Amino acid sequence: MVEEKKLGEELLSRMNLNTGEALFDFSFRQPVLLVFLRHFGCTFCREALSDISGQRQEIEAQGSRIVFVHMTTDDIAERYFNRYGLEGAIHISDPECKYYAAFGLVKGNFTQLFGLSSWIRGFSAGVMAGHGVGPQLGDGFQMPGVFVIQDGEVKNSFIHKLASDRPDYLGLMKCCDVEE
Repeated sequence: MVEEKKLGEELLSRMNLNTGEALFDFSFRQPVLLVFLRHFGCTFCREALSDISGQRQEIEAQGSRIVFVHMTTDDIAERYFNRYGLEGAIHISDPECKYYAAFGLVKGNFTQLFGLSSWIRGFSAGVMAGHGVGPQLGDGFQMPGVFVIQDGEVKNSFIHKLASDRPDYLGLMKCCDVEE
């Protein structure tokens, strides 16, 4: 888990949301589900957006907020968020993948990106579930991950071993104390 590698106030303060606020300050108001996406053309990125869209209401009803990190411009990202019913999504643009690296998210190897499991899941997500594929909008080798941040600290995380991994977003949020 990333907790051992203290991310620190400095990094989280440099991560500015599309609203202009620093992630560090934002995390003191409510727990944050920080979702580092693959590129928007990736079937698994599209599947993640669909999954989160379907769980957004429940996540936010628990007092948490979702923040996405992506590798493209805010305008392009907002088109994809809107397409998946995530209008008004809070997000951070990181085209150089510097925040991905700071959180320990690596570039995927052949097996992680194109191995048999990923091909099988890719067919299921892309063809059967209709998420398809699109143009590569960002680093096609960048692996995704999910972190729960509360009060400026990482409380939980899910680091993808394969590009096709499917996190339990609601389960990750159970570590947070939210005052009602």
